[in-house]
Amino acid sequence: MQQGNYIQTKKYNTKIIMFTLLLGSFIALFNETILNIAFPKLMMEMNVGATTVQWLTTGYVLVIAILMPVTAFLMNTYTTKKLFMAAITLFLIGTVCAFFSASFPLLLISRIIQALGTSMLIPILMNTALIINPPEKRGAVMGACVCVISLGPAFGPTFSGILLQYFSWHILFLILIPVLVLCLILGNIFLENVNTITKPKIDYLSVLLSAIGIGCIIYSISSISNTNIAVILAIFIIGIISTALFCRRQSSLEQPMLQIKSFKHPVFTRSVILIVIVQMLQFSMNIVLPMVFENGFKASTLITGIILLPATLLYSFLSPVSGKLYDNIGGKIIIPCGVLLACISIFILSTITKSNSILAAIILYCLICVGTSMAASNTQTTALNQLPGKFRADGIAIINTLMQIAGCLGSAIFLGIMSSYENKYLAVSPNKIDAAFHGFNYSLKFAGIIFIIGFIISLTLKYNTKKDS
Repeated sequence: MQQGNYIQTKKYNTKIIMFTLLLGSFIALFNETILNIAFPKLMMEMNVGATTVQWLTTGYVLVIAILMPVTAFLMNTYTTKKLFMAAITLFLIGTVCAFFSASFPLLLISRIIQALGTSMLIPILMNTALIINPPEKRGAVMGACVCVISLGPAFGPTFSGILLQYFSWHILFLILIPVLVLCLILGNIFLENVNTITKPKIDYLSVLLSAIGIGCIIYSISSISNTNIAVILAIFIIGIISTALFCRRQSSLEQPMLQIKSFKHPVFTRSVILIVIVQMLQFSMNIVLPMVFENGFKASTLITGIILLPATLLYSFLSPVSGKLYDNIGGKIIIPCGVLLACISIFILSTITKSNSILAAIILYCLICVGTSMAASNTQTTALNQLPGKFRADGIAIINTLMQIAGCLGSAIFLGIMSSYENKYLAVSPNKIDAAFHGFNYSLKFAGIIFIIGFIISLTLKYNTKKDS
């Protein structure tokens, strides 16, 4: 069996396998943002500042990004079932520890343990989905996968905001435990070993260079608002140099940890750039939009979480539908149309002021989600369909690593622009509501410009849903 290829002679219980993997991945990514709304309570209870408490989320993302390149090696070394069971077990241990945590250091360590499991779950999900489903069905399947990847973090704040009205933050981890136990049971009974074991040699220098590179880049991006710009810039440069050395080393190794040769496929490279652009927007909108709702429209935290829900549900419903359309008609129309719809909606949303209704903002955000649902998963399908089977696990690792970096980059850029223009407005006027809209508008204008670039890229892609070499 070739890694990443669909073998028609082998029959899998596809539905139960996909359900088990999707459930585990959803819970892991739901957990990524579940603490965000609890930050004020945690700051008071554990006596830490805002810059410290945010590492409960940033640290989670950082660990996932650092370990993501290693997953291609793991999937060629261990069976699907062993990896899944190990990932869920680690996640469960971290969750139990988080539930009992009474101090910030213990809670942070627990989150890191959870992230160790999460870093394996998404690649396992996507790689298995590509193996057990034929090429003509991959659009719909990838739509479901990307839906889970996006829906989990989006649901986290809404769900936790409701629970925290009545319970302590500990409940956020308690509710995960029975679901994780269910995943262990389902995985043990129904999961099959679908990947080919080649047991490549691990190059520890590659692991070190990758960890330093990705860790420094994400840390510097996440800390861009730090007053010590010189230190942050130095860390970023170290990250870039380490990443460059990592890529150079992969090109010279007989058994590289990550197949950088994937970027020799032009359509894969262009697709990855478009994926990064879409992810930058999706991740940052979950931050800047709640800020303008709370600071501009003066909505409460709970209400903000609830009013973002329609767009989240719309995205989750349309991602598999757009994937099915991709299977039927290809991506030549659906991806560019999705990017264009998102782009137009972004520019219109960038003109919103306090005189507009909050409903108008919600509708425009829904249209953005419609556009990104048409583009996100289908662009990933396009990218992975361009790679030979032996490179597909590496392609998944590359995409998921860059998506984590893109999320941090997008939030840093858009929040930075928003804060900068908000402060400029406050320098000449004390009106904080108008300042909030002023900063938001310029942030969205920049996002629209980036999406114009994305639209141009989408027109250059080759859409071949049948390739599986």
